[in-house]
Formats: sequence, C-alpha cells, structure tokens
Amino acid sequence: MPHLELIDVDLAYGSHRVVRQLSLRLEKGRIGCLLGPSGCGKTTVLRCIAGFEPVAGGLVRLDGEVVGGSGRHVPPERRRIGMVFQDYALFPHLTVAENIAFGLRRMDAAVRRDRVTELLRIIGLEDQGSRYPHELSGGQQQRVALARALAPRPSLLLLDEPFSNLDVDLRERLSHEVRDIIKATGITAILVTHDQHEAFAVADEIGIMHEGRIQQWDTPYNLYHRPANRFVADFIGQGVFLSGRVMNDHQVQVELGVLNSAVPVECGLGCGQCTRECNVDVLLRPDDIVHDDASTLRAEVVHKAFRGADILYTLRLSSGAKVLSLVPSHHNHAIGEKIGIRLDVDHVVTFHDDSQEALHTRPADRLVQLTQ
Repeated sequence: MPHLELIDVDLAYGSHRVVRQLSLRLEKGRIGCLLGPSGCGKTTVLRCIAGFEPVAGGLVRLDGEVVGGSGRHVPPERRRIGMVFQDYALFPHLTVAENIAFGLRRMDAAVRRDRVTELLRIIGLEDQGSRYPHELSGGQQQRVALARALAPRPSLLLLDEPFSNLDVDLRERLSHEVRDIIKATGITAILVTHDQHEAFAVADEIGIMHEGRIQQWDTPYNLYHRPANRFVADFIGQGVFLSGRVMNDHQVQVELGVLNSAVPVECGLGCGQCTRECNVDVLLRPDDIVHDDASTLRAEVVHKAFRGADILYTLRLSSGAKVLSLVPSHHNHAIGEKIGIRLDVDHVVTFHDDSQEALHTRPADRLVQLTQ
C-alpha cells in the first residue's frame, strides 16, 4: 500500500482549473518531487495534500486513509504533515532550540529536550541551539526549519521551493544535505521546485507537471533518457530534435548516421513494428554527440558556453541543422572552426514528426555506421 496516493485529483478557482485529474503514488520512505515551470499547479497540489485546499474531485489518501475527496476533508492539523516553506518562517524571538521545540509543547520537558538535541545533531548544528535565527546563515536557517518540521515525527514532509532564497552554490550543497537528513529519519517527503538540478539531487521519483497534469512520473534517469513526450524532453536537460527516417524495425537513419535500436522501432502510426520509411524526430542530447578529432564527420562551431570542466558547443551540420555537444574544456575550439564528431547513443528516443508522444524510448546498440 502506498504511503501517499492521489487519484484523479481536480481543483479549480472559479472557472479556472488548476489541477486536472492528477494521480501519483509514493511509497513509505521515498522522496518524491513535483517539478515544472511557474504556474503549472505544483504548489496547489502540495496545498491539496496538506489540506489547505479542499479537492474538487478525486481522492487524497495518506496511509490508506482518505483525507480529501468524496465529501471528506481532514483539516491540516489532523493530517500529521510537516511543512518547510521557502521563507523558512522561523520565529525571530526564539532561539534555534526553541524554534525546533515549538511543535513539541505537549511533550514532557525531558523528552522534548532529548528530541531537540537529537535533531540538532542530525542537522549538524549541535552547538548552535542557543543562537537566534538572525545569527545564522541562510543554509543554517533552512536546516533549522527542516528540523522544526521533523520534530513532531510527521507522517509526511512537504517542502515548498525550500532552496529558492539561497545562492546557486549553497542550493546545490544544501539539497544533498537535506536529502541525507530526510533519508536518515526515514520519513516520506514531497518536494516542489522549478529547478531540475534540485529535483535530481533530492528526489527518488519526479513528476513533471504542465498545465495542471503530471506528464510523466518516473526516476530522474528515465526522465532524461526515456521522456514520455516532447514537453518532458524539452524541459529536462538539453537536447535537439534531428529529422530521421525509420529504415526498418530496428534502424533509424539521421543525418549523422544509422542508429540501431535493440528493440523494434515504432513509428506511432498504429502499424506495429515499423518496416516502412516513416519520418520521425530523433532526440539527441549533448552527451550523444562526442568530439572526436579522428572522425571524418565534421561540424562547425557556431556557439560555445564555457562551464569550467566542460564546454557546451552548438554545432552546425552540413544541412544547416544544429546539435549540441558537451566537450571537456581543454578542447577549446574557436567559433567557425570545424571539428570532428561521432554519435554515441545508448537510448534511441523518437517522436513522430507531428506527434507530442514519444514513440519509443528504448536502450540502443551503439552507432554502427557513420555517414562519410
């Protein structure tokens, strides 16, 4: 039985539907994430789970109990849910220890003190209990807010854009720390963010949201390598679509060569395994295009973005189509220079040229032929 389950949840403000038949399942101890652009409805879903918004349709279940939907609405204070907000919401007049203990007022004093001591140790602030929030860094304040939410041992933890007020370097480091803290407590959690790097760093499973719907609920690996549709392919990572043609049920021809698929190729026209010349768009990621000085296949550098250890090159092919290639930064080529490239594709991802749905997202054999 899943720890958290949403079944066909709907929510509207007046005539505006914000959440549309949204479903997800999250097992106990797992960290999920709702990831998407601003306005897609992800924070509204979090509010439905917390009980701040009554659902208009569908069900919200927590530990098998219906807490929202079918005429039932359990109020937030009875759902045993902890929340971490983007502004931390710490009490400035209370010490760190007092902030963490705020939700434990009904506990025996000794038990409360032991719980605060335990959480200070978990968040790495053992010697900071007597300080006040304004005396801490942003990252430390966020950890205190997390400890306060964890203190009453909630059934579920919700995190709403928890790193948005931090600088980029601190966000990356703290996201790993937060994951470790949540995993150490064994709690089930849902994170909401628009930043895929945060989502990948924290979550076990991610739901990509668009216009109130989850487009794909999957692992970070599958979202990147096996996107369900064009929106997911565009939103996750970087990549370009290159025109291709299905040659037979295991091969797709693109300008750069022939891709071999380990499983039958489908063109999406309802004909099963495709053996005719159907036009498709092939998704190519920057790591699919490898810089190789020995290759006879050349592409012109039209843009470069230095990223420290790597350079992201935008390359123009002979047809005028452009692809991306992530190259170690010691290969520093000039704009206008032609460099050797080759394909190294593990997953062939194609879309019919007028379809939004992925036709196949399959592991592929390595490239077996390059156009000369």
